[in-house]
Order: sequence, then structure tokens, then C-alpha cells
Amino acid sequence: MTVRKYLILLAVVIFGSSGDVCLGRGMRDFGAVTGANWHRLLTVLYNPWVIAGIGLLILFFCSYLTALSWADLTYVLPATALSYVLMAVLAKVFLHENVTLEHWLGIGLITMGVGFVATGPSLTATARPHGRGRSDSAHAKVALAEGTRTDS
Repeated sequence: MTVRKYLILLAVVIFGSSGDVCLGRGMRDFGAVTGANWHRLLTVLYNPWVIAGIGLLILFFCSYLTALSWADLTYVLPATALSYVLMAVLAKVFLHENVTLEHWLGIGLITMGVGFVATGPSLTATARPHGRGRSDSAHAKVALAEGTRTDS
């Protein structure tokens, strides 16, 4: 994997975690959503923390789509599990949440699973028929990798 791809995965982790923490902070300002105040829920969009969270989550989504363009979902999703660690740290530092030992152990188990997934290939190398999810150039790259011709 290239440095660029690692940076994209890092962006997914940072933008996703930071966006979720900003949304959490903004919703603390709003308070609990109940049957009595659900109609005011759209007013939360004026909260700067929620606006920042939405912006960061848009960046997360863009970087996530970029990662999915070159790797399988079953590789990208586990590879971004480090966001659980970052989210817990950010929640503890900025939201003053109590992160218990059980939480840290669970987060540790999740991130250890990343090691098992990260050792495998990032992209399934099976050729798909024309017009079924791959462009002609992507099909040609797979065919070249497999040693077959595409000009038939």
C-alpha cells in the first residue's frame, strides 16, 4: 500500500472521530430529544458544534468513498477501526466522558482485529464482466494482472 492510501485511511479515522465528537458536543447543548421537543430538533443546525461536526463528517464521507474506490469494503471498514481509539480519547479529553476499563478493553479487542484484516489483500482480484461494476480500464488492469488479453 502507498503512503497516499495510508493518508486516506488516516483522514477517514480523523474526520469520522472528530465529526462524531463535535456532534456529541452540540447535542449536549441541545439536551435530550423527547416527545415534547422533537419539533425543535432542526434548530440544532444553528449550533456551531453541530455545523462543525457535519462538515467533518462530509470530509469523512469523501475520504471514505476515496478509500472504497481502491479497496474492498471488508478491508476499509476494519482498517478504520482505529477511529474507536481516537474517538474514546477525544470524548475523554473534550467531552469529559468516563471511559471505563471495560470500554478500553473492548476498543483494544476491536483494534487488534485490524491486524488480522490488514495482513490480507486490500482488493479482491477477480475479473468482472464488462458493464458489471468496473470500467473498461479497470477491467484491463485486472486482465493484465492475470495475464489475459482484453482486445478480443
